[in-house]
Amino acid sequence: MPEHPGAAPADDWPRGTWLGFDFGLKRIGVAVGQTATRTANPLVVVGHGASGPDWVHIRKILKEWRPAALVVGLPLDLEGNATPMSGRARQFGEALAVEAGKPVAWCDERLTSKAAEGQFQAARAAGAARRRDASMLDAMAAAVILENWLQSLPDAT
Repeated sequence: MPEHPGAAPADDWPRGTWLGFDFGLKRIGVAVGQTATRTANPLVVVGHGASGPDWVHIRKILKEWRPAALVVGLPLDLEGNATPMSGRARQFGEALAVEAGKPVAWCDERLTSKAAEGQFQAARAAGAARRRDASMLDAMAAAVILENWLQSLPDAT
């Protein structure tokens, strides 16, 4: 696992279905993607309350999708430095790795929420999304995080 979130992934990451997570203190966006296509799609938003993440829901997602690996967005400041939220995201990712029994990659998530908002606004303008679909913004951000990671994977040989 690269320590530097922007570092290129190693060749030995597993291929197949991956899940991506956009960690937040109220909601956790989840996305699903494939290494074969290097694409990702929003899946669901999981609650995160005072008692912590909704692990029952997360376990259900892990059981249903059986991912080869996981990506967790790492919130950094604009200069690429860790923030207090980075530590919380790392704690979540480490717990997620234990729950799933799968490796976790960290992906720089700077500006992914803005990218997701832009995609949502474009979809609304095209009539493909409604205001009520805004609840999926965190899942859309997770899809941006996951797709960025998948597209940075080296070509399979």
